[in-house]
Amino acid sequence: MSHDAFITKETIESEESGVLDGRQVAVKDNISTRGVKTTCGSAMLADYVPPYDATVVEWLKGAGATVVGKTNMDEFGMGTTTETSHFGPTTNPVDEERVPGGSSGGSAAAVAAGEADLALGSDTGGSVRCPAAFCGVVGIKPTYGLVSRYGLVAYANSLEQIGPLAPTVEEAAELLDVIAGPDPHDATTREEGEGTDYAAAADGDVDGMTIGVLSELVSGADEGVAAAFEETIADLEAQGAEVREVSLDSLAHAVQAYYVIAMSEASSNLARFDGVRYGVSGASDEGGYDGNWNDAFARSREAGFGPEVKRRVLLGTYALSAGYHDKYYKKAQDARAWIKRDFDDALTEADVLASPTMPVLPPKLGESLDDPLQLYLMDANTVPVNLADLPAISVPAGTAEGLPVGAQFVGPAFGEETVIRAASAVE
Repeated sequence: MSHDAFITKETIESEESGVLDGRQVAVKDNISTRGVKTTCGSAMLADYVPPYDATVVEWLKGAGATVVGKTNMDEFGMGTTTETSHFGPTTNPVDEERVPGGSSGGSAAAVAAGEADLALGSDTGGSVRCPAAFCGVVGIKPTYGLVSRYGLVAYANSLEQIGPLAPTVEEAAELLDVIAGPDPHDATTREEGEGTDYAAAADGDVDGMTIGVLSELVSGADEGVAAAFEETIADLEAQGAEVREVSLDSLAHAVQAYYVIAMSEASSNLARFDGVRYGVSGASDEGGYDGNWNDAFARSREAGFGPEVKRRVLLGTYALSAGYHDKYYKKAQDARAWIKRDFDDALTEADVLASPTMPVLPPKLGESLDDPLQLYLMDANTVPVNLADLPAISVPAGTAEGLPVGAQFVGPAFGEETVIRAASAVE
């Protein structure tokens, strides 16, 4: 059964040979693929065919991988359930009445259902880790700058990273080894990604490792989720890890700061979709939309964007507007700096920080769409990592009510090996 994981099914064979020979990789539909539609889950780009490959796709092909299609996603990455896609929702392979998480829900569902060996998603506020947790697979959000974003359709540039999803920690690390590294097309990439061997770190050895449990993020989780997570931490302690509680005051402000920054960047990035540079411009046989430029611009955006995208663009424009910039956007950036400082300090006393990936179990389809605020609060455990530009991994950590629970491990900047090692001990 497909679970509607793919928007476009297309087999792109590699002409090269490498470490991903024979592996089938699904690619999220906001990552450019030359000659294959890249829709971002939006009517705005329903017929857009990029003339070039994203760097990560080039490197996948160079490693011998076969791309098996473009996966469904929340429109422009804005969502936590993969229900805001113009092409309809994806279902969770574990329980088809439930969401797979978002916004990389199609990628996680494709891996969980065995329709792809591996997948790429993008993580702006947890969009790789959330669906990994809900679908019972592994997802990695790399350190900002480890993986090139060239060819990723921008939603919030300062927060988002492309990341791998896989059935196991070692396989996710293998894929990260392929896509990590400096890229001349993306000036934000760093040398730390050169010649990595993250897969070797998946050795399950946590003896002597210090794990800081983020108490605020455990206390906010549902009872069943917290119980599964605590059982996982107890098992790591039995394997030789030292466990201590860590409290970060700044976490109380993370969700608010995240959404102000993300929506502000979205309002700027999505301005290009106006029916002239990109996007729908009316029926061609009717000569496009009538009226002056402002009228045509508004009609293009009305027709092309869904409700969640419109909501975020409007709120982001408001936050950046004259008279409100200092009141909202500047304060959000101050909070971001505080969160970053808190994480860096905590990681001087612990090798990794741990929490449940998601504080709740996957909701049923349609259950959460009517309350956007509650939907945003579901991201409370994942968005702080993006604000702090740090690496994190979600690994399956038992079940509650028969549904998957994910454990999240956060490491210092470019400390991917440490979070991979900790997660591999959970499997």
